Amino acid sequence: MKFFIYSRKSVYTGKGESIENQIEMCRQYIHTKFPDAADTDITIYEDEGFSAKNTDRPQFQQMLRDIKSQKPDYVVCYRLDRISRNVSDFSSLIEDLNDRSISFVCIKEEFDTSKPMGKAMMYIASVFAQLERETIAERVRDNMLMLARTGRWLGGTTPTGYTSEKQQEIIIDGKVKTSCKLKDNPEELTAVDTIFEKFLEMRSISGVSKYLIRQGIRSRGGAFFSLPGIKDILQNPVYCIADMDALAYFRELNSDVCFEEKDCSDKYGLLAYNKRDYKKKHAPRQSADKWIIAIGKHKGRVSGKKWVAVQNIIADNIPTGKKPAKMHNDYALLSGLIYCSKCGNRMFAKQRSGKSANPDLYDYVCSSKLRGGTALCDCQNIGGRQADDMVCEYLTRYTDESSGIYRLLEKLRQELRGQTQENPLAGIDAQIKKYSGEMDNLVETLSRGNLGEAFVQRVNAKITELDQTISELTRERERMQKDALLASDKEMQLDMLAGALSSLKKHLPELSVYEKRTLVRLLVQKIVWDGKDLHIFMDGE
Repeated sequence: MKFFIYSRKSVYTGKGESIENQIEMCRQYIHTKFPDAADTDITIYEDEGFSAKNTDRPQFQQMLRDIKSQKPDYVVCYRLDRISRNVSDFSSLIEDLNDRSISFVCIKEEFDTSKPMGKAMMYIASVFAQLERETIAERVRDNMLMLARTGRWLGGTTPTGYTSEKQQEIIIDGKVKTSCKLKDNPEELTAVDTIFEKFLEMRSISGVSKYLIRQGIRSRGGAFFSLPGIKDILQNPVYCIADMDALAYFRELNSDVCFEEKDCSDKYGLLAYNKRDYKKKHAPRQSADKWIIAIGKHKGRVSGKKWVAVQNIIADNIPTGKKPAKMHNDYALLSGLIYCSKCGNRMFAKQRSGKSANPDLYDYVCSSKLRGGTALCDCQNIGGRQADDMVCEYLTRYTDESSGIYRLLEKLRQELRGQTQENPLAGIDAQIKKYSGEMDNLVETLSRGNLGEAFVQRVNAKITELDQTISELTRERERMQKDALLASDKEMQLDMLAGALSSLKKHLPELSVYEKRTLVRLLVQKIVWDGKDLHIFMDGE
């Protein structure tokens, strides 16, 4: 008889049954129940550091593949939850084993699917295992939210201006529990105070950023504050004092406010919990009506009135109050396509201000300069219309037949066609079909029975070898298929480029800004401005 033993442990700790203990107990069970079984008939699969929330575990998946090719008599594990706590995953495995006449044994609960009662009890136990997992997760979440209402800091990255300090308190049934609170970081709080002060003065996040750069004020990591970083600070309730204005504001937003009028003072700041939905991918920010707002154990920095004023200014700066501002203009050809040679950052179009401001009067300005002024980069601006005309004129000259670009395009097209004339996929498909047929014949041979043990082992080894070969061929086929599609796309792009070039001189004035941008991206690799000259690097040169 042939046995597979599967063992799993979630984390590398000394707690619980180790991988080695699980395997040893399974071995003892096999030798007790099946005295004639030899160690050579036992295959071990070990997954350490993987949870049972799903079956995406390397050794578990390898066992499933081996079950199809080697067909053991029994799959043995120490405990049911070593396989999975998900009823659907567990049911699929048991059904697959049943279809192959393979018994599943769980030694701790003493379930054996070779017997009808064991099969029924195993399904029932799997349901309770999943229920336990979901209940534990829900209980942990509820406990975290309950602690949040007490104003404790629950961990994670501390906000700018604070550090996390552990403290011990007697909380439940005389048990000593460790909790945390936020502790002031005076140096960082000075920067926070400046950010709020300057934003109320300038009403602009960009203006605050430039001021901080000029003053040399940096973030915790030593870099200048980013625009999103400044906005996060301005919108974080942790800096808001828990006063009546703050209470009214969050009640109006229908947040879960965990304090009353009598608790309001200028002594403590707020803590906001449940701001993100961690059940979803990337943990998106939730609306304020899902937040839990409690009084923390740290001192606030900004009065509720000023903090609410900041939120209103931020909302007013967003067009319509709902959607973000338009990020791309419809007048500048090279916005974001030019690079500053001094700092290496992109240059973007900025309309000139003043009485005569119009779309025809704009400059390309280095993004560092836009953000922090000449303190970050003092590269000279370049006139927008002038730069656009220079690039268009250069491209028009570049597309003359004498420039050699058409010969280059034809050469590339011939190379691509040479790569796609042969069809290597046909050869791969033939090999896959051949090896699949051999493996089917070997499996059919095994099903006949009355075969010697040595012969069976050789056949199983050959089946495993063929399966690996087919997998490698399948991966190679997928790679070749992708290469063929890429070659086809490149040839199509070359045809489009040749067509665009042939009619460029005639139709260039008729193209929209967006169409011209597409053309520039097709032809130009990079454009660099050094403060005096505009350098155009063509693709392929």
